[in-house]
Amino acid sequence: MTIRYNVQLQPYNSFRTRASARIFCEPQTVEELSETIRTFSEEKKLVLGAGFNLFFTRDFDGVVIKPGMRGITTLAENDEYIDIEAGAAEEWDQFVGFSVSHGYSGLENLSLIPSSVGASPIQNIGAYGTEVKDTIIRVKAVNICSGEYHEFTNEECAFGYRDSIFKRTGRYVITSVVYRLSKTFAYKEKYVDLSRELEGIDVPTLSQVRDAIIRIRTRKLPDFNLLPNAGSFFKNPVLTMDEKEALRKILPDAPFYNAGDNGFKTSAAFLIEKAGYKGRRKGMVGTYERHALIIVNYGTENGQEIADFMEEIQQEVKRQFGILLEPEVWIF
Repeated sequence: MTIRYNVQLQPYNSFRTRASARIFCEPQTVEELSETIRTFSEEKKLVLGAGFNLFFTRDFDGVVIKPGMRGITTLAENDEYIDIEAGAAEEWDQFVGFSVSHGYSGLENLSLIPSSVGASPIQNIGAYGTEVKDTIIRVKAVNICSGEYHEFTNEECAFGYRDSIFKRTGRYVITSVVYRLSKTFAYKEKYVDLSRELEGIDVPTLSQVRDAIIRIRTRKLPDFNLLPNAGSFFKNPVLTMDEKEALRKILPDAPFYNAGDNGFKTSAAFLIEKAGYKGRRKGMVGTYERHALIIVNYGTENGQEIADFMEEIQQEVKRQFGILLEPEVWIF
């Protein structure tokens, strides 16, 4: 395994902000990862996946670890389901495409999400009425402090909305994930936009659902290669009953969805748009003209400009509606 020093991180984050890592490595196996952690036991560490869920505002004075584990392996199957293990460095949408092409359902609604397999459980990625936690049965990882190997059951992952034990603790480097996917498929209406896209198709197939989601996302979301971004920047807020009623008085047309445990989810994009920030630009940073939830980079290499614009949105939404938006994206 090659250890590199003073590595520029601009190619490794989708916002394309400049920063350097004092130490950088890409372990290809669990053994190399454990060795790296033990060798640099006294250094600060940052795990970097595909770089779609973070950006940099300054140099990182420590070790950046970019896991390189690849491979897709069948572990078990029967007439109803199949258990597939995928390496952390596998590109997420390619893995979804692989699953759909083989007739395995469960991940199709998560098509075209820019991510890696290793990042999928950290954020508990979700879209169109689906969360990845519903397919994960095991997560394999290494302790970032000790280098020891661990396996987590679904329950031990403590998944929440865009959350998990891995995100909350920052103690583990994910090396692979095991998914249980169904060998049968029946389309269920979960999301209005998706049902509208499939209108006219009486019994949508697995491939048709994936293709429809790809079309929707392509229309709504900017290509990060052309307009650097990190996808959805903020979480959708989950409100108490009192908070829901307070918001309804200010915005009678605000959307609400049952989030369980007496919580109610509303739309961050809706709040940002109502605050006047859809399509707004400040210098080299702005919100995407077609989707208020996407912050885009028009040309800055300075991550602090993105962070400052984020805070401006947060403050204005808080001032107008009493809700503090929480970013999905990690900022370093």
